[in-house]
Amino acid sequence: MTSIRIVDVTDGAGFALVPPCADPSFDHRTCDYWEDADRGSRAARRSWLEAGPAAPAARDHRGSSGNPFLDERADRPSFNPFDPAVIGRPSFYPLAEDGDEAPAASDNPFAPRRPSRPSVGAEAPRKLQLLGRGLGIFGSYAKVLLADDEPVGYCQYGPLSAYPRAQRVRELYPRLPSAPLPAVITCIATTPRGRGAGHAHALVRAVSDDLAGRGFAAVETYPEVGRPPDGTAAATPEFWIAAGFVLAIDDERFPVMRREFG
Repeated sequence: MTSIRIVDVTDGAGFALVPPCADPSFDHRTCDYWEDADRGSRAARRSWLEAGPAAPAARDHRGSSGNPFLDERADRPSFNPFDPAVIGRPSFYPLAEDGDEAPAASDNPFAPRRPSRPSVGAEAPRKLQLLGRGLGIFGSYAKVLLADDEPVGYCQYGPLSAYPRAQRVRELYPRLPSAPLPAVITCIATTPRGRGAGHAHALVRAVSDDLAGRGFAAVETYPEVGRPPDGTAAATPEFWIAAGFVLAIDDERFPVMRREFG
């Protein structure tokens, strides 16, 4: 009997389990197609598998939030007087004499220490950094399915805000519900050896249960019709219908598949 195990991709060990795409010209491990709506690519890029400096974040096509105190386009973080790192600076205390030590951040009742959140280091491969952006708030963005300890399936997902290209797809269809916003599954794939055993559907069930447990009311996915099976990231409408999704938007090229929880 085959032993099935599903692993969250949250660190280097999990990332090392991500299987390559069936078509070698693509690679889950270097894909930023959904994260970068302007320049993203699914192409295999060997250099991205190497550890290196942090890559710049994908541009957000929405621009500023309109809040003068929170501009997503700013090149530097805004000043927060309650930030423990700021409170600890002597210059924060205008009445302090030269040589005086600033009080410790832990002594300030207005700046309680917060538990450290999980994160991915700046030296990690670029794709792992993208997958780790929401670890401290949302949780994992990807899962790998192992059959008898062999990685045979991969699924990428997360909140809509994490995938600007998915946001653009949704903007094409005003009829889609605007509140509450759904989670999205951007990629589902199995290796050639792992096909025909139901592994992709098992991954979708695990991701759906995970998203429902995190409080999402629905999940959407955006298959691309007319592509060869190994050339699309989001399978086919028929696959999603078999997985419990419904056709929310019927389009000859970019349909929208949706599943509501509860």
